[in-house]
Amino acid sequence: MKSVYLLSSLTLAISFATLADEGQWQPHQLSELQNELTAKGIEIPGKQLADLSQYPMNAIVSLGYCSASFVSPKGLVVTNHHCAYNAIQNNSTKDNNLIEKGFLAKTMAEELPAGPQERLYITEAVTDVTAQVIGSLSADLSGKERYEAIEANRKALIKDCESDANYRCSVVSFHHGMEYFQIKQLMLQDVRLVYAPSESVGNYGGDIDNFEYPRHTGDYTFIRGYVGKDGKPAPYSVDNVPYQSKNFLKVNASGVRQGDGILLAGYPGQTSRYRLADEISFAADWQYPAQVKTYQQMINTIDRLSAADGDLKVKYASTVKGHNNRMKKLQGLLDGFKATDIQAIKETQENALVHWIKADAARAPYQQSIEALKQVIDAEQAFTQQTYYFEAAKRSDVLQAALLLYRLAQENQKPDAKREMGFQQRDLKMIEGRLARMEKSFHPTMDIAIWSEQLAEYLAQPDAVRVAELDAVLGLTAGMTQAQVAEKITALYPQSSLTSTEGRKAWLGKAPADFAQSADPFIRIAVAISDKNLALEAQEKELKGQLSQVRPAYMQAIIAYNKAQGKPVYPDANSTLRITYGTVDGYPAKDGVYKTPFTSVKGLIAKRQADYPFNAPQNLVDAYQSGKTAGYFYADLAAQSKEPWFCGIFNCPKTDVKAFNSVPVNFLSSADTTGGNSGSAVMNGKGELVGLNFDSTYESITKDWYFNPEITRAIHVDIRYVLWMMQYVDNADNLLAEMEIVR
Repeated sequence: MKSVYLLSSLTLAISFATLADEGQWQPHQLSELQNELTAKGIEIPGKQLADLSQYPMNAIVSLGYCSASFVSPKGLVVTNHHCAYNAIQNNSTKDNNLIEKGFLAKTMAEELPAGPQERLYITEAVTDVTAQVIGSLSADLSGKERYEAIEANRKALIKDCESDANYRCSVVSFHHGMEYFQIKQLMLQDVRLVYAPSESVGNYGGDIDNFEYPRHTGDYTFIRGYVGKDGKPAPYSVDNVPYQSKNFLKVNASGVRQGDGILLAGYPGQTSRYRLADEISFAADWQYPAQVKTYQQMINTIDRLSAADGDLKVKYASTVKGHNNRMKKLQGLLDGFKATDIQAIKETQENALVHWIKADAARAPYQQSIEALKQVIDAEQAFTQQTYYFEAAKRSDVLQAALLLYRLAQENQKPDAKREMGFQQRDLKMIEGRLARMEKSFHPTMDIAIWSEQLAEYLAQPDAVRVAELDAVLGLTAGMTQAQVAEKITALYPQSSLTSTEGRKAWLGKAPADFAQSADPFIRIAVAISDKNLALEAQEKELKGQLSQVRPAYMQAIIAYNKAQGKPVYPDANSTLRITYGTVDGYPAKDGVYKTPFTSVKGLIAKRQADYPFNAPQNLVDAYQSGKTAGYFYADLAAQSKEPWFCGIFNCPKTDVKAFNSVPVNFLSSADTTGGNSGSAVMNGKGELVGLNFDSTYESITKDWYFNPEITRAIHVDIRYVLWMMQYVDNADNLLAEMEIVR
């Protein structure tokens, strides 16, 4: 383990060919990147960025699935509109649809509960616990034994870390199991909706513009964290008070210009930069196409039923938005694999690694690690294909609730330390919140339609893919049509108590025997397929345990190879706090097409149509056309670009290039981002907020697998547009007064 720790201490990250602004860096690595930061014009020292107790990093927060940041001393938080969609939906009805019309609380008393599952997580400490997690593991453990030993060590560390119930801790794998870090986060349980623009602003362009550029989307929303009167996190109460954040981001109303360096801080989800070429092939040829088909089926069903029912439209607004986003990304990945042969690039990189290994006999163990990894990956892919349609066949919200409740009952029979993660005492509030959340996001009509469609797809698969226990309990036979399946399952819903929040919560705390004796049809299904689920889970643990041994060995080979070439290193994204840096810049989208880095309100209005998703609100148009732009108007010649090639084409000394002359809406940068970075603070060199990350360009989607510096661009909401909307359109003067705005 000593060698692993030394590699970590060098703060190198893994990349076959790290170029330009590639890298999703752990905060502690920033002190080693001072030269790169200085070259970008970043004035904040790297050591300060590495310190989570100092500005600006102690203002960066997580929602658990998106990123955000404090922007006032009173717990005011800004994130993306689409990240706060659940909170907006939670307070919407078909008669008072806040999604469509927006919301602004003029006083704190008017702020609305975001929902039972919403949290704010503030990272306070990141500690290397590699030795405690894997330092004493025996090499002769089976895959499942290794997996369970690692989980036991992780749970013990988490329990010690969470001695204070106000904190949520996790132990996370870095470099695919080569290192482990413990993340300690203060958890705010009372989150409230403060201000959200109308959907015609917050989702302008809708799914048509998703992942596209030029973009004109006001993807921002404000929420607030509350605590008890003693200053400690507490569940929602009218007596709670705003959280006093230790620091908050200053907001720079002057924004940025092309060529400016920026910092971006948030919680990127998952990247696959260090996967094998064979894994890309599997994703492109089987996994992604299968997922595209599934998501498209569900989207079509939700759209069809929502068009005729306002209640369904509100209840499934967040669900379909997420499905559309995932669908567009999957399609972009498939298109990107065709446009750039990433598999061939990976094969070339792997061949170079193998050549380096063979040049020295002492490196032979590295070659063995590659061969071992390929064997486990083959088994993992076969498992994925075997179980995909069975998982799809369980795609009913009511069935998922039944499975969750029965598994909780089973786990409750064990000592807390022996329970599976997700079912321990620390997880009960989140489970209760999940069960309550269904009230706002479930309807039997939609559930039947989606479930019957997925069951019909499952029944169309070969016998070897099907699960006898599921077929028997539902009375399914090969060749049944969706209509036949729908008729069979529709009868189950009136017989079940799980369609109501009270009915679901009534099962909390009951014993497995109570479930076994139940006549509730969904409980009966959960009990009938439980053994099969557990058997598949054991098989998955075996594979994960094997991967936790062979992937780290492979990663050590890559690290050694890159270190020999003096290349900088970073870990794959894993939903933990990261910092990236980049430059405000456009990109060559395709032959003859260069996309400039800024879009404008002028361009937004030119795009306007009568119908959603381009129905910009009239008060926005009126404010702009009446000249209410003071303080946020940006006048700059495109020809003043710092890019020499741009001046070579457009002849910079002349003034015949049109000035920007408008309020900026969105802008591009070369920062390295992925899913989870939504809502991330985009800061200038002084650490002042200049924008919010919310998307990537379509050409950039494959950056989860491969970072191409020429075309990889992230899309951000310009803070000048946010402030302009607040001041001149939505009259959010109360919030502007809270914020420290630098001009």
